[in-house]
Amino acid sequence: MAFRFIHTADLHLDAPLKAIALRDADLAHQVGVASRTAFSRIVDLCLAETVAFLLIAGDLWDGTYSSTKTPRFLKQELLRLQAAGIRCFIIRGNHDALARQTGELDLPDTSHLFGARASTEELNIDGQPVAIHGLSFRDPHAPESLLPRYPAPRPGAFNIGLMHTSLNGSPGHDNYAPCSLADLDAHGYDYWALGHIHRRAEHIGRATIVMPGIPQGRDIGEAGPASVTLVHVADDNTVTLEQRPVACLRFDRIMVDCGGIAAWADLLSTLDRAIRQAGQAGRSEDHLVIRPVLRGATPLAWRITRDLDRLTEEARTFAAVAGVWIDKLELHLTAEVTDSAGSHLPAELVRVVLEDLPQDPALATALVAAAQDLLRDLPHDLRDILGQDEAALTRRCHDLLAQGAPRILAGLTADATG
Repeated sequence: MAFRFIHTADLHLDAPLKAIALRDADLAHQVGVASRTAFSRIVDLCLAETVAFLLIAGDLWDGTYSSTKTPRFLKQELLRLQAAGIRCFIIRGNHDALARQTGELDLPDTSHLFGARASTEELNIDGQPVAIHGLSFRDPHAPESLLPRYPAPRPGAFNIGLMHTSLNGSPGHDNYAPCSLADLDAHGYDYWALGHIHRRAEHIGRATIVMPGIPQGRDIGEAGPASVTLVHVADDNTVTLEQRPVACLRFDRIMVDCGGIAAWADLLSTLDRAIRQAGQAGRSEDHLVIRPVLRGATPLAWRITRDLDRLTEEARTFAAVAGVWIDKLELHLTAEVTDSAGSHLPAELVRVVLEDLPQDPALATALVAAAQDLLRDLPHDLRDILGQDEAALTRRCHDLLAQGAPRILAGLTADATG
């Protein structure tokens, strides 16, 4: 018998957004309630599609942050599913292991939270046996694969595995319960409902393996569309996947080509046009938060860097008219120094700044050491801004040096021209 279910993960309900709050209190409020709105929309989707059950593959919460209102909100939404005869199956992820709410959950009878030992819940959907296998962790660290702990598939049933895992690793995510797609595929289940990595991915082999991604982005690092997965299982157990958007707010980067722009008024016109186009683009979300990325070679590079606060205020004025929000401006600019501006500086100086400085190993070593000193003085939650390991820090410092050298030259050019 054919049936449908919805698979989601990484809800991070009520995740704190301190960095956004410092920049824009109104924006922080919109983002702060977005995760709840997304979950309510997931429940709406379950009801509209009359699915058999909902799977949540970990990270309901966001670590040690807690709100007394959120468990009540969660139960109310799950009761909506119960009233419609829709079951819900949940595993704890690494963030849930840190959250006290997980142990305090008062779930409806139709919702099941898997424990620290792998277990199986069996269903019969109009004559179709379904076995859902899951495992939660109390410890936020799981350096070894969880796969050997999962039961063998139940013969004759459609077998689903719920797992929170980093797979073979992903940038920006902790290594958590690592395993390979090949090993999951060989385990014998029909569908693997994964969580942990916030970017959607799917693998169709012996098993259908899906990482649904975060259903509601929390910052510009989670830019682009977000969704949950609606899974159709046919009579012959063939699986069809659909992405369904549920986010009320979207983050996006927009590219703004500043190449050759020499007048501030022209720069403002270009930025205004790009922001308006972003606001007019079709999207399913109610709100859009954008980060304009200014790039290209322009004689304004030095001035833009100096007056970034002024330009950001201009951008936010444009954004208010366009009905969008501005996160901040990101600069990837180089200075034009080959024409009349360059004639004010010695050619050897131009060459040293543009070519020698970015490749100087001693300077690179000193820059990495300075960055490490700076990071040690930052709050713990900001220490990954230049990367999560030494190699990433070194690459980021090299990039910053390459970007900064032309700006130094532009500054010298501005001084030389008065």
